[in-house]
Amino acid sequence: MKKLAFLFPGQGAQSVGMGKEMAEQYPQAAEVFKRADAALGFSLSDIIWNGPEDELRLTYYTQPAILTTSIALLEVLKVEGIKPSAVAGHSLGEYSALVSAGAMTFEDAVRVVHARGKFMDEAVPAGLGAMSAVMGADRELILKICQEVSQSHGPVELANVNSPGQVVISGKAEAVAEAGRVLKENKGKVTPLVVSGPFHSSLMQPAADQLAAVLQGIAIQDAQVPVIANVTAKPVQTGAEIRDSLTRQVSSSVLWEDSILTMKNDLGIETFVEIGPGKVLFNLLKRIDKTVQGYLINSPETYAATVAALKGETTTC
Repeated sequence: MKKLAFLFPGQGAQSVGMGKEMAEQYPQAAEVFKRADAALGFSLSDIIWNGPEDELRLTYYTQPAILTTSIALLEVLKVEGIKPSAVAGHSLGEYSALVSAGAMTFEDAVRVVHARGKFMDEAVPAGLGAMSAVMGADRELILKICQEVSQSHGPVELANVNSPGQVVISGKAEAVAEAGRVLKENKGKVTPLVVSGPFHSSLMQPAADQLAAVLQGIAIQDAQVPVIANVTAKPVQTGAEIRDSLTRQVSSSVLWEDSILTMKNDLGIETFVEIGPGKVLFNLLKRIDKTVQGYLINSPETYAATVAALKGETTTC
């Protein structure tokens, strides 16, 4: 089998009902949802499976919900004995990656991301921050414009570097708007995002400080396989490295394009499997590098197809 990496999605991949079919068919998945409910002290599974959507979209429910669904799918896959050479997750998904690598327990992770969601939601008063997606513009140009606008309008920064031609900017609302205006003049396509805060910008530092205190209170072990950190796009493996990168991640850029290229070019990864709701990372993969093979596991159907493909059969998803 070719060298394999597991990828785990972040916020935005959620949908009411996610993971329910897997839980109904596989006891390993059902058990993860039960463990989440017990760890949090309320029925997260009810919010995930029954909504309403407005409630699931609340950051402090979305984050543990996506983590729980991703780990439920992972637990089913473990039965097949398929193991990765490296793992990575997009923003929140980095916690799923760390659980998969044995660096933290699922229970600790689900409690931490529930708190992380609250901290991020409360860090900046409503309306003061904003985020926009920028398509079709060079990363260096976006960075240059953000730096120039920041000098006069307040902070606006690169939040997510997702793939060539797809970057998200984040920061003070008026600065994000001004950067968007300038980028449009430079033929960039700018789309404001409906979000509750300026995530992955320096305005999130209060949330990072609160999260640091929570992370000090849990055990973080050395990872069993390299985990590619969002903040550096480089492998981290020791508990100290992981704790530091998770703290910095809240107020730093998610270097997703760079992370995929690190796994391919430095670690020799040829096959990537997205494990979790949706298929955001699966879609980004081909924009980053058309030569790699991508699969996804988000339902009983995609699970069966992916396992068959990874075991060398002809079925693909």
